[in-house]
Amino acid sequence: MDVRIAVRERRSIRCFRPDEVSENIIRDILDVARWSPSGGNIQPWEFYVVTGDALEKFKKLNCQQYMDGVPPSPDIPMPEVWPEVLKKRYMNLGKRLLSSLSIAREDAEGRSRYHAKMYSLFGAPCLILTCIENSLSIEYAMLDIGLINQTICLLAHERNLGTCMLAASVSYPKLLRELLPIPEDKLIVIGTLLGYPDWDSPENHFERERAAMDEQVTWVS
Repeated sequence: MDVRIAVRERRSIRCFRPDEVSENIIRDILDVARWSPSGGNIQPWEFYVVTGDALEKFKKLNCQQYMDGVPPSPDIPMPEVWPEVLKKRYMNLGKRLLSSLSIAREDAEGRSRYHAKMYSLFGAPCLILTCIENSLSIEYAMLDIGLINQTICLLAHERNLGTCMLAASVSYPKLLRELLPIPEDKLIVIGTLLGYPDWDSPENHFERERAAMDEQVTWVS
């Protein structure tokens, strides 16, 4: 697949088919992705691939935590305050997504159902958790984590697979450590959903936006 096409066409998938992704395909994606660049070639990433019964149990309990009103406490905190221009982009994404599902802003029940689906990982048959040593400089390591996860997403797209890097998959790290062999000295950074997209679902089709290049680039010569 042409890299330019892959970058433009890849999108975050929010509804997956139940079809399993073969272990060989997942291994191949991760085997190629490990050639992603990292600062000083330190390759700080560690992955936990969760599928099958273990994933189904986590989906159920993760959703239950949300439904019970348990406050999220991720190892890497989500921002609580955004600069206004970034907040506007974030809000616009939410509006487009909910509009695609015909969920009105005042429809609290509909929004709650959507969030329950999100905490159930949109039905994805595979979750790839990215972790790092907690002794690392988080700010620096995040560059490397972003690089390899983008590579995973592009390699998956080449295979006609969908991905979504989802904060809701790591909102309850205590639960993850109870279910999975993730030691306390590892920080759980992000989870990437992997599976075959359900292209019949409207949330996989709403129009996406990007800022104009001149809003983000300053030329100096």
